[in-house]
Amino acid sequence: MVRLTDSWQEILRRRASNTEHGAYPAPVQSLLGEITAAAALMQSNIKFDGALVLQIFGDGPVKLAVTEVQSDLSLRSTATVLGEVAENTPLSHLVNASNQGRCAITLDPKTKFPGQQPYQGVVPLFDDNGQPLERISEVLEHYMLQSEQLDTTLVLAANGHVAAGLLIQRLPLEGEGNLAGSMVSRDNEDQIGLNEHYNRIAILAKSLKVDELLRLDVETVLRRLYWEESLTRFEPLVGEAAPRFQCNCSRERVGKMIVSLGQDEAASILAERNDIEVGCEFCGVQYRFDPVDAAQLFTDAVQLQQGHPGTH
Repeated sequence: MVRLTDSWQEILRRRASNTEHGAYPAPVQSLLGEITAAAALMQSNIKFDGALVLQIFGDGPVKLAVTEVQSDLSLRSTATVLGEVAENTPLSHLVNASNQGRCAITLDPKTKFPGQQPYQGVVPLFDDNGQPLERISEVLEHYMLQSEQLDTTLVLAANGHVAAGLLIQRLPLEGEGNLAGSMVSRDNEDQIGLNEHYNRIAILAKSLKVDELLRLDVETVLRRLYWEESLTRFEPLVGEAAPRFQCNCSRERVGKMIVSLGQDEAASILAERNDIEVGCEFCGVQYRFDPVDAAQLFTDAVQLQQGHPGTH
């Protein structure tokens, strides 16, 4: 289980303080909070040394919702919203207006072998019958069933104060299940939907109401759901070990992005305004490069190519 409070409120606070975009509408808050909680659960579950990136993208007013969780559970999330979002707008209308929406999960290792690419899996936002799914939990359950061939149950909820989630997963019969699907086996696949113990636990989990997940502490939730079961309760992660907001943007990274645009494009921007301004979508920090700064970026880039690092 995960309950994000301070970290989730920090994400919302930074968005609300953005004078260009303003606060997220309530349905977007709910969507982004749910994928943030889900990504934290999934990263914790697989213990992957690198970044787990969960993205929902489509053709509704929400073009993209993305969360990134590092192996130390530091996280950041953002959404791109274009157009009006009415109260109680369902998922299909938010990101899946033409049933072309997708969910992608990327595992980007911290240390890569030569030529190694991040693993990415993509699933649609509709079921096997082509009907739009209205819950992110259903999308992710389908994804994990495909990638891990293990039964998975997710209950997710979010509002302006809390982003919370409960993950139930059947243990693999052999090997280790993981999102990249590299350790799945036929025995695990044959057990899908058939394990009576998992099915009982999952049915109880699904009885948890959204209001209960948001409002109740972990101890109370577990007691209400599993009062007849024998439970082993582990100490919760707190402080630096717990999920927390952290953005890894930097002036250096933005500078490299400007260099990648090319000197002509940078000059074109500076001809129209006094500086090149780039805002981080995750944390809201604004980076500004005046003509002198921009010229230095390209001078340094040339010197680096020639093997002569520049000085500042």
